[in-house]
Amino acid sequence: MPSVVGCARVGMLSAFCGVVFGACRGSDVPVVRVAAARDVTAPQSPSRAPNKLGRIAVLEYHLIGDHEGFYSVTREHFLSDLEYLYANGYRPITVSEMVDRKIDVPAGLSPVVFTFDDASPEQFRYVETNGKLEIDPTSAVGIWMDFAKTHRGWSNKATFCMLPAAAVGHAFFGDRGVQGQKSEWRLQKVKWLAQQGFELCDHTLWHANLSRDAKHSKDPEAFVQEQIARGQLAIDSAVAGYKVRTFALPQGAWPNNRALAHQGAWRDPKSGKVIAYKFDAILEVGGGASRSPFDPQFDPLRLARLQVIGNSMQKSLEQLDKTG
Repeated sequence: MPSVVGCARVGMLSAFCGVVFGACRGSDVPVVRVAAARDVTAPQSPSRAPNKLGRIAVLEYHLIGDHEGFYSVTREHFLSDLEYLYANGYRPITVSEMVDRKIDVPAGLSPVVFTFDDASPEQFRYVETNGKLEIDPTSAVGIWMDFAKTHRGWSNKATFCMLPAAAVGHAFFGDRGVQGQKSEWRLQKVKWLAQQGFELCDHTLWHANLSRDAKHSKDPEAFVQEQIARGQLAIDSAVAGYKVRTFALPQGAWPNNRALAHQGAWRDPKSGKVIAYKFDAILEVGGGASRSPFDPQFDPLRLARLQVIGNSMQKSLEQLDKTG
């Protein structure tokens, strides 16, 4: 029997977080259906004063699934995060928009940056029914798109830091039957994200530790550049000519030559083609809320992030509000 998860109260607003569980046709993955919610059309106006030098939360998500862990949150948790942020006056922007100072949010509201690492099926999964592909509403993208339908001003602005060739389905959101995903769907997903306005971000080829793994290679600097360049090349395979501006350090590990995380090149031995990369932003793993791009000490090549673990996001944002 389907069951409905009750709603939680956020601040002075009763935030909808009802979720209906059922069976997903053709899959053993549970389905989360966002029930019909009120159309939240009026922007909230928190009492916080405008502050161009205020910190910005760059949130870091990995798995969105069945349980809570260091690298995972439940679907209910993710949905409640969206509700909390919306009700408390936050609207999403991408990493590139932050770096460019294009913080286009209504007066009285604040920006928040969503980043999703590792390109797991949990983030973007398809369901095939009678030959037709649909976005699985239990995946992070499915939850996001349903949320945006009923929350005016919540746009498709998030940054996906992707792996094209990692293990256990971390290969452009699923391959080789992992969680029912087919390898031929991978590039289609990446292209769809770009078409919808989401930002595509490089996260290396297979999540190599650019410090430890590189040391075990014959040429550490060549290893680092190949890992990063081939990640960018894979994105170009899905969206030809796409300018990849953001890079996320796997495990937060810098290469011994830190400059190579920012800029480098690799020659494809098969084609002889040189793939060069140069990023405008580099994402670290932790560090807390990021400085404002208007802050003189802002460094886009060392962007701090908030890992979403338990209630860490809410606690961090409440602390930022207290300090202005």
